[in-house]
Amino acid sequence: MKNIRILQIANEFIAKGDYESFLAYCTADTKWVFVGDRILHGKEEVRAYMKEFPQEPPVFNVEKSIEEGDSVMVTGEIRLRNKAGKYEHFDYCDIWRFEDGKMAELKAFVNEKHGSPLSSSE
Repeated sequence: MKNIRILQIANEFIAKGDYESFLAYCTADTKWVFVGDRILHGKEEVRAYMKEFPQEPPVFNVEKSIEEGDSVMVTGEIRLRNKAGKYEHFDYCDIWRFEDGKMAELKAFVNEKHGSPLSSSE
């Protein structure tokens, strides 16, 4: 199976709020780098990060996905409900590195979106 498809399947679990099934697609020593923010080392830190989502899973609108070798680059928009119950909108570019069919590393560039939000009622 191609890495781009593995990422799509894993992200379907995120959309359902099933973070444990998503984590099954990550290596035990997965590393997530949120440029300019924080670095997560291993599944436990990623699991703790996912518990920070206040009310519901993030909503992704993927614009483009490109696979080359062991890497997948994805761009798009994310919508998150904050603790006050309002949606925040972000543009993102994720670069994933895979090892043996699992997500080993993420380098994420995320910026708050100032303009038209995702196509939704919010």
